[in-house]
Amino acid sequence: MAQKYFHVISPIDGSDILQREFAQASIIESTLEQARQAQTSWKQTSIAQRAAICRRAVAYFLEHADIIGEELSRQMGRPIRYTPMEITKGFQERAHYMIDIAEEALSDIAVEEIPGFQRFIRRDPFGVVLVLAPWNYPYLTSVNAVIPAIMAGNSVILKHAQQTPLCAERYAAAFEYAGLPEGVFQYLHMSHPQVARVVKDPRIDHVAFTGSVAGGQAVQSAISERFITAGLELGGKDPAYVRADADLDFAVENVVDGAFFNSGQSCCGIERIYVHESRFDDFVEAATQLTKSYVLGDPLLPETTLGPMVRITAAEFAKEQIAEAILHGAKAMIDPLDFPAHQPETPYLAPQILINVDHSMRVMREESFAPVVGIMPVKDDAEAIRLMNDSRYGLTASVWTKDAVAALRIGDQIETGTWFMNRCDYLDPALAWTGVKDSGRGVTLSRLGYDALTRVKSFHLRLG
Repeated sequence: MAQKYFHVISPIDGSDILQREFAQASIIESTLEQARQAQTSWKQTSIAQRAAICRRAVAYFLEHADIIGEELSRQMGRPIRYTPMEITKGFQERAHYMIDIAEEALSDIAVEEIPGFQRFIRRDPFGVVLVLAPWNYPYLTSVNAVIPAIMAGNSVILKHAQQTPLCAERYAAAFEYAGLPEGVFQYLHMSHPQVARVVKDPRIDHVAFTGSVAGGQAVQSAISERFITAGLELGGKDPAYVRADADLDFAVENVVDGAFFNSGQSCCGIERIYVHESRFDDFVEAATQLTKSYVLGDPLLPETTLGPMVRITAAEFAKEQIAEAILHGAKAMIDPLDFPAHQPETPYLAPQILINVDHSMRVMREESFAPVVGIMPVKDDAEAIRLMNDSRYGLTASVWTKDAVAALRIGDQIETGTWFMNRCDYLDPALAWTGVKDSGRGVTLSRLGYDALTRVKSFHLRLG
């Protein structure tokens, strides 16, 4: 018998904080039909009208950022000192940028004039866009698709991870507040089999998925018999390379933050570090001392800087990677006993730095999605490039150096979607967000993000 309900278990204390019912078949049917019908009229609205509504929706989020932040902390465990900033910083920045550029990005494409003819290319909305969003950054990942899809004239159905269902409900409240016509945005709480059926439904015209490689493969399989597109933003094992000329203090501060923020549960977080051998010992020592200053504990306390992982199984997976690496010669730089909140059979996991690691170890190959990072010395740029590319993933990568020419030269050789110099773990909405290899395919954000949410239609008019 199919499960009717799901429960959200808070990683803070293991309590059952809310229950939701999976959508019944009749609700799914009416949602799909309403989305299709609403989109027909929504595509006729002006971009200025769409922008005004979307701006009001963003304003709702900003007005409720503190409450939303606490909800998020309780659902997935990020410290409350940070969760409101998901709305006030990244969410707001991306939403406003995509609203601001919509008029130009969606404008007709002119071609050379020929006497007696009018010719141009128009970007038409797909129709109904299904957005499948994860729990780790539930607003940052979903806004990449939700706002531009609506701005492009599509209707949207949002399905959030079962760990963060309140996020989908917040979107609905925001768009209702903003006056979005009924049916243009809807959400569904669905099981995996239900999602697979909806993806295959002929009323779905595009799927925007953020999640695991296995999840991306499932989406790809579900659409394999249909001629629709899917944007797949999947996993990462993102590397950082600290060159000999790097500002060491700056690199340590930012790379460690890139590795451990959100308990390492970030698609584009730093998961492996390569340091020029001349700076290796100094980097490891400074990174270790900085890591020991983190405060692991209850995310609802203002002093906490590192919260629990999302669930016990995630913490256990990371512990397995760490133990396996140590068994094969790695050295742990952090004593978990220095973090009293680190307890077995709980999601509370002390951060860990490993040295004496190599690419035979899972911790340097498989996505950890946890506050653990391995550090290796390299003798030169060539070795760093080889090791950075030795991965099935390619979401982001970074170099830490004072030499911009070298950064460009190295970046041209790295297999990645985004290449950073002296920063990491950040999405610039003006730049295309994309991945290579098992990090997925497709584009969100930037002007190219609108190309991914529309289809081209050519107009060829003979005049007179």
